[in-house]
Amino acid sequence: MTRVSRRTFVGSAALGLVAAPVLRALGPRPARAAAPSAPSRLLVFFCPNGTIPHRWRPVASTDAPGFAFAPGSILEPLSARRDQLLIVDGLHFHRADNHEGGMAAMLTNGGGLDSPTGGASIDQIVALKISADARFASLELGVQTSLWGGGIQTRMCYSKAGSWLTPDDDPRHVHERLFGAAGVDVDRLRRRRQSVIDLVRGELVGLHTRLGRAEQTKLEAHLESLRAVERGLTPTSTCEAPVAPPGTLAHYDNTRFPDVLALQRELAALALGCDMTRVVTLQCAHTVAPTVMSWLGIGEQHHSLSHIDDGNTEGVDHFVATERWFAEQFGLLLDALAARPDPDHPDTDRTLLDATLVVWMKELGDSRLHVCRDVPVVLAGGGLQTGRWLRVPSGETPHARLLVALARKFGVALDTFGDVTAGAGALSELA
Repeated sequence: MTRVSRRTFVGSAALGLVAAPVLRALGPRPARAAAPSAPSRLLVFFCPNGTIPHRWRPVASTDAPGFAFAPGSILEPLSARRDQLLIVDGLHFHRADNHEGGMAAMLTNGGGLDSPTGGASIDQIVALKISADARFASLELGVQTSLWGGGIQTRMCYSKAGSWLTPDDDPRHVHERLFGAAGVDVDRLRRRRQSVIDLVRGELVGLHTRLGRAEQTKLEAHLESLRAVERGLTPTSTCEAPVAPPGTLAHYDNTRFPDVLALQRELAALALGCDMTRVVTLQCAHTVAPTVMSWLGIGEQHHSLSHIDDGNTEGVDHFVATERWFAEQFGLLLDALAARPDPDHPDTDRTLLDATLVVWMKELGDSRLHVCRDVPVVLAGGGLQTGRWLRVPSGETPHARLLVALARKFGVALDTFGDVTAGAGALSELA
């Protein structure tokens, strides 16, 4: 268990929920020359609707080694952290295209139950390896992901082919899951739930010997799900509970999108930093989402803006502004991790960012063409040689090789991921 000596939760300033500073004054640190140590945590960040490649892509740097972000470009807000990033440029999604196909394949590379990964997403593959004994094997957080219900347009995490995991869009509910409801005797509630689980488990174990082998297998899976629920009831950290988000927070109100994202971002960092889980996904909306970034003074939906052609310069500029805002949010996520100590090494200068491999993914490449080619990927954190712009031949490198490389970073011995026709091997340049 880990004790965090600094307050570890920052809510939205707009809501007046700041519990403590995140110590942003620590600032970004230069990349280390030494070989990176293996990561112990994974965080996947998603925002939708592709990009404009020539406005996203870095440029060769004339005054520093590596690369730079052009003025006005989508990734320019991350300039201060350039040395802590690994930009991957040129990947394509094998046999996937358009919004729905890209969303379904992004973290899975497709594949059925008979594929090496069973159609599971990278977060779930990694969770089985590093987080199965944690209070939460994985934590799926969302920002307005379920306005249209569940489907391949709105879901990115899969436990197996056809079985998606629903993100929790309500920060207050997430807070209750992590720390218990305000004003409730948590210990008493936990004991009551535990007694129900014990009763059900006793009945199921007694039933086990009377079933055939096929039914026993299903029953064993159900018992394992009960054990997962049981772990969720057991506190595993001495981290101080932060102030809860207000019950009046309308988390599906379009105008509250930034507030909800700020809360979910801090809860994600808190759950990782307090070792409640070692795998978190943070999904912003979903492909074709109707989000309107009115807080930027923009009145058109993000999805509509993503398909405006170059002839509409104002519309393109508005889309770039929305994408720059997402880049800023990714930077704030890295800040939240960098402000916390590595829970596995609390007496060193290692931060939670050093321990966490962070992946920023999208479901499309060029949004105007509806293609899953040249899909942008930004990596940061543990296990990476950062400060690099990795350009692979466009259209020749399936992103399955990225997923294999990520799995191997966590000790998962895979040679293919999802659809085996994408080919074998890892993205060796990621080493």
